[in-house]
Amino acid sequence: MIMKQDLKENKGIVTMGGNPVTLVGEMIKPGDVAPDFTAVNKGGAPVSFSNYKGKTIIISVFPSIDTSVCATQTRTFNKKAADLSDNIVILTISKDLPFALGRFCAAEGIDKVETLSDYMHSEFGTKYGFLMKENMLLARGVVVINPAGEVTYVEYVKEIKEEPNYDKALEAAKQAL
Repeated sequence: MIMKQDLKENKGIVTMGGNPVTLVGEMIKPGDVAPDFTAVNKGGAPVSFSNYKGKTIIISVFPSIDTSVCATQTRTFNKKAADLSDNIVILTISKDLPFALGRFCAAEGIDKVETLSDYMHSEFGTKYGFLMKENMLLARGVVVINPAGEVTYVEYVKEIKEEPNYDKALEAAKQAL
């Protein structure tokens, strides 16, 4: 699935260290039906996005758990998850290997968000337009999907080194209930 010739390339959306990167795939936007995808959980098992049907879903997207901003993003969503309805699920997704995600979660006490890895097929990255062509990692951002499977909020963070707007994402999730 990685880098089919017919995948759309989007430029001028995201920078890394001030340098523009190319996002590959169809960029998702509010009003879209959230595409199904399969990723791998921290235990190495495949997980289909359709497993979460009927819930409000926050997808926290980042390049690598082993960087400070990505670790902060995961810790922040884990902490904020404690105050959310049981009908809101927070998924974090990166291209990290499942073992690295499991190690990080165990060391940090991350237990309220579900970590997923897009390392095998970049299915999430290309279907949601977060895959960076230059390094094959995912760009930073957040997607919120309502229980009917409709995208209600999307943020492609302009500069990879910056955190997403947590408050806007959480407010969108609460409104999507």
